Amino acid sequence: MRHLMMVVNDPGFFLSHRLEIGQAAVAAGWRVTVVAPPEPAEAVARIEALGFETLALEIGRGKIAPLRDLATTFALWRLMRRVRPDLVHLVTIKPVLYGGIAARLAGLPAVMALTGLGFLFISDSLRSRLIRAVITPVMRWGTNRATVASVFENPDDRETIAALGVVPGAGVVMTEGSGVDLSRFDADAVPEEPPLVVMPARMLLDKGAAEFVEAARILKARGVDARFAYLGAPDPANPASVPPEMLAGWEAEGVVEFWGFRRDIPDILARASLVALPSYREGLPKALSEAAAAARAVVTTDVPGCRDAIEPGVTGLLVPVRDAAALAEALGGLLADPARRAEMGRAGRRLAERVFRAEEVAARHVALYDRLAPAKT
Repeated sequence: MRHLMMVVNDPGFFLSHRLEIGQAAVAAGWRVTVVAPPEPAEAVARIEALGFETLALEIGRGKIAPLRDLATTFALWRLMRRVRPDLVHLVTIKPVLYGGIAARLAGLPAVMALTGLGFLFISDSLRSRLIRAVITPVMRWGTNRATVASVFENPDDRETIAALGVVPGAGVVMTEGSGVDLSRFDADAVPEEPPLVVMPARMLLDKGAAEFVEAARILKARGVDARFAYLGAPDPANPASVPPEMLAGWEAEGVVEFWGFRRDIPDILARASLVALPSYREGLPKALSEAAAAARAVVTTDVPGCRDAIEPGVTGLLVPVRDAAALAEALGGLLADPARRAEMGRAGRRLAERVFRAEEVAARHVALYDRLAPAKT
C-alpha cells in the first residue's frame, strides 16, 4: 500500500479544507498520515476518529523565526526519513517552504499546495520584501525538481510564483479550491427576515474585517433593516489578526454581531441572505464556494482568488479592495432587491454544481498522487 504524508500547519485546516481529498486517497488505496501540530487536541482527535493516522509536529505560524523554522525543517526531514512515505503533500506556505527542503533532502516526491499567498505576499512592507528575497531561492531549491508538482487555486498566484523562478519540474495543477460537498447545503432554504449578511472568515484585517464593520456602520446609519454577523475568530499567530482592543470596540458598538468560529456553516447560510468577503487576496476562498453551494449571492473584492470564485454580475458583485463605501453600496443594492439576489443565488448553485464539487477536486488530487508515485507492479 502506498503511503501519503500530508503536512498541514493546523489540524483544523485539514478537516475544513483537505478532508475529502484525504478520504478519496484512502478510497483509492493510499495509507494517509496527517502531520500537524498537536493542538487543538479536539481537531486531532476528530482526524483520528475518521480513520487517519496522525503525527504531531509543531509548525510555527505567523512571523518568520529563523531558529525555530530551521528546527522545524530538521524535524520534518527526520520524520520523513523515519516514516519513508511514498509521497508528501505540503499544504500552505510554511509547510511548502520547510517541507520542500526536507522532502528534497529525504529524496521524496512532493505536492506543493499554495492555497493563497497570504500576508507575506500581500504586504509591501520592507520586512516582507526582505523576507521574500530570502525565501525565494529556498523555495526554488525545494521545488524546482522533476518529482515535485505544485497546486494553485488561481492563475494570479501561479504567475506570481512563476515570476520568482519557482518552477516545479513535474508541472502545475490548477484546482477550484478544496471543493464543496454540495449535499450539505440546502439550496432551497428560505432566508430569514430581516435579512442576515454574514462574513465567514478568520478575523484578520487583510480579510477585510474593518471594511465589513464600516460597511455595516454605513448601512445602519442609512436605516437599512438588516443584521450583520462575522463568523470567525481572531488568529493571534497571524500578523494581520484584529487587535483585541479593536474587536472590543466593535463589540461595544453593536453594529456587527460576532459569532466566533462556527462549524454549522450550512445551517447559517440557510438563514442568510448575503455573504460578504472583502478580502485583500485569497487562494480560492471556501467561504465563497460554500455560498454558491447554498445558493446565496455574494459581494467580494476584485482581487486574486475572490474574483475567481464568482461570475461577476451573475452570482455576485465585485467591489474595489479596501473600499468600505463601495462594499456598502453593493450590499445595500442587493438588500433592496430580493429578486436579484435570489437569481444570483440560483446562478451560484449552478456554478457550484459545475465547478466546485468536492469529488472532482479530490479526484484530480488523487490522479496527481498516482502520477508522482505510481503503484509498483
